[in-house]
Amino acid sequence: MSEEARSLNFIEHIVEDDLKNDYKKEELRFRFPPEPNGYLHIGHASSICLNFGLGLRYNAPVNLRFDDTNPAKEEKEYVEAIKKDVSWLGFEWDTECYASDYFQQLYDWAVILIKNGKAYVDSQSSEDIASQKGTPTEPGKESPYRNRSVEENLELFEGMKNGEFSDGAHVLRAKINMASSNMLMRDPVMYRILHKAHHRTNTDWCIYPMYDWTHGESDYIEQVSHSLCTLEFLPHRELYDWFLDQVVSSDKLRPKQREFARRNLSHTVVSKRKLLQLVEKGVVAGWDDPRMPTISGLRRRGFTPESIRNFADTIGIAKRDNVVDVSLLDFHVREHLNKIAPRVMAVLNPLKVVITNYEVGKEEWLDAENNPEDESAGSRKVPFSREIYIEQEDFREEANRKFFRLKLGGEVRLKNGYIIKAESCTKDDNGNIVEVQCTYDPKSKSGSGTEESLRKVKGTLHWVSIPHAITAEVRLYDRLFTDATPDSHKERDFMDFVNPDSLEKVTGYLEPSLREAKIGDQLQFQRMGYFNVDKDSTPEHLVFNRTVTLRDTWAKLEQKE
Repeated sequence: MSEEARSLNFIEHIVEDDLKNDYKKEELRFRFPPEPNGYLHIGHASSICLNFGLGLRYNAPVNLRFDDTNPAKEEKEYVEAIKKDVSWLGFEWDTECYASDYFQQLYDWAVILIKNGKAYVDSQSSEDIASQKGTPTEPGKESPYRNRSVEENLELFEGMKNGEFSDGAHVLRAKINMASSNMLMRDPVMYRILHKAHHRTNTDWCIYPMYDWTHGESDYIEQVSHSLCTLEFLPHRELYDWFLDQVVSSDKLRPKQREFARRNLSHTVVSKRKLLQLVEKGVVAGWDDPRMPTISGLRRRGFTPESIRNFADTIGIAKRDNVVDVSLLDFHVREHLNKIAPRVMAVLNPLKVVITNYEVGKEEWLDAENNPEDESAGSRKVPFSREIYIEQEDFREEANRKFFRLKLGGEVRLKNGYIIKAESCTKDDNGNIVEVQCTYDPKSKSGSGTEESLRKVKGTLHWVSIPHAITAEVRLYDRLFTDATPDSHKERDFMDFVNPDSLEKVTGYLEPSLREAKIGDQLQFQRMGYFNVDKDSTPEHLVFNRTVTLRDTWAKLEQKE
């Protein structure tokens, strides 16, 4: 859909109205402001696409700003991971910014608030401060330190900055209104003491600004026009504006905070705290485990930037929080991989087939189309021999008329190859079928142009030649949770819904062209699904991740229930 034809979302309507009344187009500037305390997830991807999408729409710069005000949880590792994720999604930021760049300016402004009687040092414990907050229907109680003199507040605040006090001894609070109906306006904390080394400023500071004090002022410093936040920050807007009132000048642009709904994904969790639990308890192998909803996990699993951007565009921007079915994300990666992924043959649950009338020791190399969706993808050669593997589920000794795969007395076509007919089968001592004996029609070779090659049979099977097959570890990933909203149950822990079958490892038998597969390569295992080469892969030990099945198997399960 062209940019002109697409209807505007409500955020774009807000921007359009602001261009008519408050801003010039050249004053527009957006930002994506993650805290570097974990890896970005699919929810962040929507925010990234929104902010950078607005930048592209209006030819406006977009800052990447790290809200790094909590050294106890933030690390350089997360900064680098976030930068990689944003770039991988296909976006370029104008300026790389850090809230820590503004620590001195924020401190200087806090001093001005103290001098203007708008802030004070509170020496109570955090528990006492919380107990005085009141309730939504009852006003809070003023701190006994609320009316300290400006001189005492300045002296204590400087002492806090100079490291003269221990963690928790004092905080700086804004002096607003303890009876406000908005509890966030009841003298919120602006600074706390924290003797921790910061990933950028090291030990230069031992007081750190709180989010609400930092965020709006950082937007103002950077001259961001629109500060777009998720709905939980709607009550914060009043405080955002109050803090700006204390510092803005008439000759500079004043940022606006506006809110949009968080889009949660079904069958997963996106809370960084809960994701960390999954990592620490060994439920997953790390932040980039392919079952994780992190961007790095999705990338490792084989999702493409295009599929994630298309997903974000489809779900759009809304005013109410809701849960988006993960099947929609799967749909978009299927749609994109169908266009770009080469087709190959792999058997994951092998059953040996012997073609009894094919010459022993003979081999031939058959032409195979790489991608019917892309004429430029060309073709490759696949080896054929007397002994092949097919999938166990593709053969039944007896079957009804609706079973269109191989059965005794029945015919199927081997993909790119010949028509074969099942003549007999061999079983082990437990009655399990271990081998099928077939005959083939030597004139039925695909693409040969003979009358027999055009003969129609109802089933077509993928296969691999046993003498030529290479082995690989294949990781079959599924949804991490059995419940659509695992963290919404008050009476149960979200960990109760972990899917015990979210990962199955099998040995796959692959056509030899995959011997040269490289980490990150994306492929369609015909009739099996889309797969990519995992970072654990080596030339001696190939590892493939299933990105997604060819069809939504969960939808079928849910319909049965």
